[in-house]
Amino acid sequence: MSGFLDTSMVVRYLVRDVPEMADRAAMVIDSDENLLISGVALAEVDHVLRSVYNLPREAVIEHFMAFVSKRNIHCHGLDKGTVLEALLMCRPSGRVSISDALIWAPARTSGQNLVYSIDARFPTDGIEVNFGP
Repeated sequence: MSGFLDTSMVVRYLVRDVPEMADRAAMVIDSDENLLISGVALAEVDHVLRSVYNLPREAVIEHFMAFVSKRNIHCHGLDKGTVLEALLMCRPSGRVSISDALIWAPARTSGQNLVYSIDARFPTDGIEVNFGP
């Protein structure tokens, strides 16, 4: 692996609003280098795309699906297939947030399979969610 991608690099790559920065990001992301992205960075990208650029949730999910599917992109500590599955849970409705899906993914693959949450909308597919006493 060559290194981790920062939120700003991914945002510029996806939004392409500042051509010089978008070109620099594309030189890295579209290269043959193996690159890592953390769940935290993906959650930050979601926040920036939705709050700063006002992209609809569906567009963010589509961007993420294409980005994570790139051959040279690897999700740090997570199985790429599980991350894609998590993103697919976000598609049908606004019920599952991208952040919750990115918490669900490591719970699903870690063998722990347990998440403590107060959010009744937290995804339960393949894991146990403890909503407390």
